[in-house]
Amino acid sequence: MSTTPPVLAAELAQAWADIQRYHPELPDLAAPESLIGESSSACGAELSFERLLHEAVHGIAAARGVRDTSRAGRYHNRRFLAIAEELGLDHAEEPHPSSGFSLVTLNPEAKRRYRPTAERLQRALKAHTVATAADTKRSFRGPAARHGSSGGGVRVKAVCDCGRNVRVVPSVLAQAPIVCGGCGKPFRIPEAAVAVG
Repeated sequence: MSTTPPVLAAELAQAWADIQRYHPELPDLAAPESLIGESSSACGAELSFERLLHEAVHGIAAARGVRDTSRAGRYHNRRFLAIAEELGLDHAEEPHPSSGFSLVTLNPEAKRRYRPTAERLQRALKAHTVATAADTKRSFRGPAARHGSSGGGVRVKAVCDCGRNVRVVPSVLAQAPIVCGGCGKPFRIPEAAVAVG
């Protein structure tokens, strides 16, 4: 069952359909909720229309059977770049050492073409953020949240009762317990780390 608010899911689906109107080979978006809360420092941590268009590049690459990334999906190669340009995305002249050409931005023509779509999606994302903001002084969102990221690649130390520790993205630990193979107890983020936030 989806936990995505219906309005946001509908706006994501509509924005995807708007992209498909200009790029019919783009496969359907099977699960809009898969884009919410998912973060990747390579693809951009924050959901936006620009990020959606970035994901559409991956969709078209998959439809064409093009391998557009390497290094477990982190490095975006020149094949990704070629499709990104087709969809109206600009890029840096040189690739980033670890993520390649992942950092793309809408070019002026794409901004004009998709302005109404981007504005609708932004309103829905803002409403979603307001509706899901349950921050209290006692809630821990991790160091990435303090820096404007949803956690892609930023890890904190989690410990278990026997003293072993692992580095983990807080949002991953929040999804389900990670159990220590030594003592069988779940890893947790120490209270001292929680108080720092």
